[in-house]
Amino acid sequence: MSRPKFVAGNWKMYTTRAGAVDLAAAVAKGLPAGGKTRVAVCPPFPWLTAVADALKGTPVAVGAQNCHFEKEGAFTGETAPGMILDAGCQYVIIGHSERRHGFGETDGLLNKKTKAALAAGLSVIFCVGELLAEREASQTEKVLETQLTHGLADLSAAQLEKVVVAYEPVWAIGTGKVATTEQAQAAHAFIRQKIAGQFGEKAAAGLLIQYGGSVKPDNAAALLHQPDVDGALVGGASLKADTFLAIVAAGG
Repeated sequence: MSRPKFVAGNWKMYTTRAGAVDLAAAVAKGLPAGGKTRVAVCPPFPWLTAVADALKGTPVAVGAQNCHFEKEGAFTGETAPGMILDAGCQYVIIGHSERRHGFGETDGLLNKKTKAALAAGLSVIFCVGELLAEREASQTEKVLETQLTHGLADLSAAQLEKVVVAYEPVWAIGTGKVATTEQAQAAHAFIRQKIAGQFGEKAAAGLLIQYGGSVKPDNAAALLHQPDVDGALVGGASLKADTFLAIVAAGG
């Protein structure tokens, strides 16, 4: 099955309002006419509406970086999936390693968030990946299997059509290290195999699996042309339009 490429920028806790709008506009302006690669940007919460407004009528989608699992309620400081949708978003990142390991988010919690986001009408970028100690202990596949099995538990194959999986080896995020093309391909192929067992071959064949972890213009092409790598979840390199657009261009 021929799958489209999908490159998303995770702006994390960076940018000002004006800077976010300018960056979004520059990304949209710089996309090649008729480009086939899907593109999204994920700004900080306060800038979602401003960025969504700036990107109206362009091919660039907007995503949030996190969400709560309830529709509404007394959850001070949290943001419901429906609010994210109402702000102009199509996507939400769930389970980024900085949420898993910095904020202690569990597979069970991430499963609740995923279900809530899908129920609200959002598409989910669901992140999985192992720590350096886990890779060195040859536990990568065990970790990925656990995160996929529990994080995507009780979803249907139809719901999975609105899920993108992002493989992000935690040891490669913000470190300058990057998985080799062989390491990335092996992990992506394993993820697709596990999804096939969980949701069926057809669902697995259609699933987009992004690579995330120090993706830059100089390594993007080699990564994005691996058979099971369908795009990238880009961190630091997404904060400058020229570097982000170079990664998008590397997808073909």
